[in-house]
Amino acid sequence: MSYDAPVAVKVWGKYACFTRPEMKAERVSYPVMTPTAARGVLESIYWKPEFQWIVDEIWMLKDVDFVSIKRNEVSNVASERSARNWAVSGGGYVAAEDRTQRHTLALQNVAYVVRGRPVPRISGVDEAKFRDQFRRRVRTGRCFQQPFLGCREFVAFFEEPSDEDRPLNVTGSIGRMLLDFDRTGTSVKPVFFDAWLQDGVLSVPMSEA
Repeated sequence: MSYDAPVAVKVWGKYACFTRPEMKAERVSYPVMTPTAARGVLESIYWKPEFQWIVDEIWMLKDVDFVSIKRNEVSNVASERSARNWAVSGGGYVAAEDRTQRHTLALQNVAYVVRGRPVPRISGVDEAKFRDQFRRRVRTGRCFQQPFLGCREFVAFFEEPSDEDRPLNVTGSIGRMLLDFDRTGTSVKPVFFDAWLQDGVLSVPMSEA
């Protein structure tokens, strides 16, 4: 399989939260976008079942600026089984009765450049057409759905990177970070890697999933 030049898109927003998995009760963000969040942005702009997005690099364009936010959230996750039971026996979900206030240590005024590549799921398919279509969509501001930065209410805007968009001169360890999910077995298992920021660039290893 050939790997041609990656595509790149600049994304920014007022708020972002890329939650660390070790934080249970409250949300605490990584200082940089995670690979799964970056892949979500690429898929929001252009997605087709014929290929998958591989994230190569994430450039951090602005200094880390944490902000404390309190938000009303619901405690339980929506369940198809519960919905089917309500359809049969009546009842339903009342958000006001399930609401709780949670603290979020988020980021504000963020900007990144995501570099990745579309890898076909079917042999013999040329990924060049997917790259070209993605670049046209970025150029014209079209997307499959509105991208977001970690949480759906943290809207992301996007455009083509310019020559002035360069990563910060920041180097250091980010800690363990989710890379992908291994779906090769009977159960889904998370795959982590030791994230390292080198001159403002987070290089993403190839997933073994």
